[in-house]
Amino acid sequence: MTQTRMIAGMPVFPIGLGCMGLSHGYGQAVTPEQAQALLLRALDLGVTLFDTAALYGFGHNEELVGRVLSPHRSRFFLASKCGIFKEDGKRRIDGRPETLRRTCEDSLRRLRTDVIDLYYLHRWDKAVPIEDSIGALADLVQAGKIRHIGLSEVSAATLRRAHAVHPIAAVQSEYSLWSRNVELAVLQACRELGAALVAFSPLGRAFLADGLSSAASLADTDLRRNMPRFQADAFLRNQALLALLRDHAREQACTPGQLALAWLLHQGPDIVPIPGTTDLAHLQENLAAVNVTPDDALCAELAAHFRHDRIAGDRYGPATLAEIDTESFPLA
Repeated sequence: MTQTRMIAGMPVFPIGLGCMGLSHGYGQAVTPEQAQALLLRALDLGVTLFDTAALYGFGHNEELVGRVLSPHRSRFFLASKCGIFKEDGKRRIDGRPETLRRTCEDSLRRLRTDVIDLYYLHRWDKAVPIEDSIGALADLVQAGKIRHIGLSEVSAATLRRAHAVHPIAAVQSEYSLWSRNVELAVLQACRELGAALVAFSPLGRAFLADGLSSAASLADTDLRRNMPRFQADAFLRNQALLALLRDHAREQACTPGQLALAWLLHQGPDIVPIPGTTDLAHLQENLAAVNVTPDDALCAELAAHFRHDRIAGDRYGPATLAEIDTESFPLA
């Protein structure tokens, strides 16, 4: 497989690193020493896309990435996100131009850099016209604070409106064997506009890696506790789908997680998965998925097996679904 993919004309390793889990989201956070070791190991293994956000750990994750990786700034493509942050103890979505300009300065300081390569609007603030938010980010490009603009969890219509103001380099959305909403419209829109599709949670939040024994095993602070697909009944139904993935992984001499990532890479050269992990062995396993090459027939079989009407539960609860703008399949 080609060892680079392109975002805004810049080559990146086909698999990036989602950094969120190093600070929050999935239970007990790792120690600063463990986080540093993982980030540096990823860099040594060839990862060139590191993805963070102001939201992750409410600034902690950007500070971590900045502290550990800023001495190596010329070796990687840095992506962060604005538009969701913590203020007065509360999580806020705010896409007003003045807010985006202020929070960009905060991110630059935490990341210890003069410029962010790819800066996403983490969520479209529906109280603010998307054109206004993108206009503010375009001003940041003009000022040399950011190089490229991205969007996260938006519909094809919103992407087109944004792109009419300023070119959108990438759209980040959940994409995996069991989360295929982007195939409804966004992936095609990205291809028409020349934007990369950066796939977060490409392993279904560890589900497709076959690493979860039960929904009850999740820590109380694990965000999956509130996700419908990880509720007891839905989780059991979804687990039944993993047998075929396991069988084909054995035939391909790889792990289920590697096959799931390889399937995603097979969907097009414009797709860049960003699995996250806190484990060095899992990091190496994930990156080695670039060497797994399932054929068209196997990928089609997996796609049919994990089709949307066989997945139990939505990917988010109602409150989070109300915040995003993506097209959705009807629930099974």
